[in-house]
Amino acid sequence: MTLRADVVAQLRAHGVEPAPGESPRELQGRLYDRYMEDVRALKARQQRGLIPLREYAGHAAALKARYPLLALPLPSWEE
Repeated sequence: MTLRADVVAQLRAHGVEPAPGESPRELQGRLYDRYMEDVRALKARQQRGLIPLREYAGHAAALKARYPLLALPLPSWEE
């Protein structure tokens, strides 16, 4: 199994370093965990009053847009 170079670059941009023999599904899970950490941090910022509630949806959408790899089907991760 060989990951596409752009997939590896996106994973690394989020601090997910592919290990030898790690499957795309495992990598997807690790990336999703990172995304959820960012979602929880965003929610915490909103709850502390750093982000007005009326602006939260925009911030959440921007966060989701930074993780396009999560929307890519796993077979597309490989060359």
